[in-house]
Amino acid sequence: MFNLKPAVEFGIIGIGRFGFALAKTLIEAGKDVVVLDSDENKVKQIRSYTDNAFVVNNLNKETLLETGIQNCGTVFVCIGEKIDVSILTTLNVINMGVKRVIAKANTYEQGCVLKKIGAEIVYPENDMAIRIANRLLNEEALEFIELNNDIHIEELRATNRIDGKSILKSKIRNEFNLNIIAVERDEETMIEVDPEYILRENDLIVVIGKKANIRRFEEYLSN
Repeated sequence: MFNLKPAVEFGIIGIGRFGFALAKTLIEAGKDVVVLDSDENKVKQIRSYTDNAFVVNNLNKETLLETGIQNCGTVFVCIGEKIDVSILTTLNVINMGVKRVIAKANTYEQGCVLKKIGAEIVYPENDMAIRIANRLLNEEALEFIELNNDIHIEELRATNRIDGKSILKSKIRNEFNLNIIAVERDEETMIEVDPEYILRENDLIVVIGKKANIRRFEEYLSN
């Protein structure tokens, strides 16, 4: 049985790792949050922080209306993995008249569809990478960040090996399985990196990928 206030600031549908962290952060900031998920164990965990957490096995419009999620000012749909459920749930929430709907997307294509139906989009991994890149480029003492035992984000200086080459032709992705997430040149930082962008010697580039591949690329640059 659902028992919500007439109006709640935030609603969160789906409490995987991203949804849980989002809910916890908002609740600890003193915000009113209602959380919905089909997994009873996850709901029990988030109930350590809020009583407004409910098990919902069906995310159709009728069930969502029963929860009162339409009374939230902002609703986050954090169902990135099940694309069909993500899109239908987002569409239902939008059609229920929620003023602001923000949906998590795992791929660009998924984000395009969600944006098309009227949602704002977040790409958690990409957004985190950009925030970390900005930290790397603004704090000289911070040279790398370890995301786990294998995946790193590191700042490297371009050498004459890639001077004058576009990012695409430098084969950083194809040969080293790395992605460039930021480039700094002449104290200007670019975080939306075009594949046709021409690299110059002494550019600071921020790459994300496996530690071993970063070491291979670093060795390539120094030869």
